[in-house]
Amino acid sequence: MSRRAVLTAALLGPALLGHALPAATWLAPVRRLTPRIAGRGGPRHVALTFDDGPGARSTPRFLDELARLDCRATFFVLGTMLHRNPSLGRRIVADGHEIAVHGWHHDNTLTTRPGRTFTGIRDTVRLIEDVCDVTPSWYRPPYGALSAEALLGARHNKLNPVLWTAWGKDWTTTSTPESVLAALTPDLKGGATLLLHDSDVTSAPGAWESTLGALPEVVRECRAADLAVGPLRDHGFPP
Repeated sequence: MSRRAVLTAALLGPALLGHALPAATWLAPVRRLTPRIAGRGGPRHVALTFDDGPGARSTPRFLDELARLDCRATFFVLGTMLHRNPSLGRRIVADGHEIAVHGWHHDNTLTTRPGRTFTGIRDTVRLIEDVCDVTPSWYRPPYGALSAEALLGARHNKLNPVLWTAWGKDWTTTSTPESVLAALTPDLKGGATLLLHDSDVTSAPGAWESTLGALPEVVRECRAADLAVGPLRDHGFPP
């Protein structure tokens, strides 16, 4: 390594470490130390959350099924998707669900250029306010990568960052309703925050159908265990 490269690394190393350090919350052992960011709520409630929408084909199907199940959820929307489908954002809110921020693009906040994450969070908040006439309360970074800039953007916009305690691994070409349920089941307990997807914009084409197929059984299993299922606003986070 050249002398210049060594000097550059010495100067940038602490800054890069500070930028990436909050992303350690993605790791399960670290998440256990940060229960609020992890999405650990009250012992009798399970938070149902969906990422990457609203999708023109998929999200209406989820809204119909949630209405049939008499269940509410939190939808972490992408600004690009809400911009394309504003009527679906309005329907999410009108149906009693909660709308939250996933960023403008589905960028990894650790690797995107400086300023893009902060601007994307701000612009998505503004679009939600303009389109849906509500102010969001939650932010989930794409891939769970909570960089320092993402954390700053969330705080600047009065958003609470939250990840998940269980995911359905529902984005793959091999996912099925049975595999989604099996992935969630070990952590399907009181206080859990479930991560699912109502759009395949960043997933395998049609992967959302596996999630939709698993949804009734997920809700049924929670209710059979005497657990309420609903949005993050009802999750009973500790102060």
